[in-house]
Amino acid sequence: MTVECAVLRVSAGQATLIFNEQAGGSGVCQPADLLAAIEALGYTARHEPTANPEDLKRVLADAHGTVFVAGGDGTVRATAMELAGREGVILGLIPMGTANNIGRTLGVQGPPLDVLAGYAEADVRPFDLGRMTGPWGEDLFLEACGCGAFANVLAEYNPDDGKSPVRAVQALASTLGTFAPMDLALRVDDQPLPVQGLAVVEVMNTKATGPRLRLATHADATDGKLSLIRVNADDRDGALAYLSALARDDFEMLPSVQADDVQRVQIPFIGQPFHVDGEVRTPEPGMAGTVTVEVWAGALRVLVPRGPERTVEAP
Repeated sequence: MTVECAVLRVSAGQATLIFNEQAGGSGVCQPADLLAAIEALGYTARHEPTANPEDLKRVLADAHGTVFVAGGDGTVRATAMELAGREGVILGLIPMGTANNIGRTLGVQGPPLDVLAGYAEADVRPFDLGRMTGPWGEDLFLEACGCGAFANVLAEYNPDDGKSPVRAVQALASTLGTFAPMDLALRVDDQPLPVQGLAVVEVMNTKATGPRLRLATHADATDGKLSLIRVNADDRDGALAYLSALARDDFEMLPSVQADDVQRVQIPFIGQPFHVDGEVRTPEPGMAGTVTVEVWAGALRVLVPRGPERTVEAP
């Protein structure tokens, strides 16, 4: 199924600013600076501090118009979870984190005030989410979910040591070389696949996940599909090949990697850990079942600066 990407001219109106004081760029711009820039675009803007999830839920409960989010992917995710499926609300990103996977996928990058200036001429586009159901319940994700080597790396990755894309890439490449394969028979768009020994199963909505791991070069969060990335453990490449491919931004081209556009994936659950964006669902040894992942097409509407096709920066 092809999803039409409706492009609508944005008109200024009410705006709400969500600001993460812990984000990487928060020392450069403060809420007052951003509010002034938003109001210069013609919006009537407000900002209320959101120190915890309860504050965020309260502030967004009656939000309408455009919600500008200044922060990293975690702040964007928390905001998007509150706005998913809501009519009449547009999400405007002001990337201020370390990875900024969502902003990079949309081509929204640069200093905060420059990003806001770019919204003077902007379109509103649909943005998909992923919906995931497993033994632990239901989750939504913006970037990716999956199991295998990356989920294991993420479970051991300690952000307190510093959010380092380089360290994450090295850890993933090293783990891929030694990870014990999972023999899984997936179902893709309700069609069964043969049992395959897999080192990685990632269902991607954006091009990158976690600390800027670009596993899905051609992912498009506005096309009504997800990218299924599988690494064949029986024919895996060496750690150097994975490192080089991630650096070149052509991970999908490796012989051991399979990439497909899908709308629905069913993954056998044999107790393995899963990740949902940056969160980990811990292993449940001895438990069995099915994890179902499907696209929620157009769950959000996002603001995208108008102009020539925007180039997404490589890691």
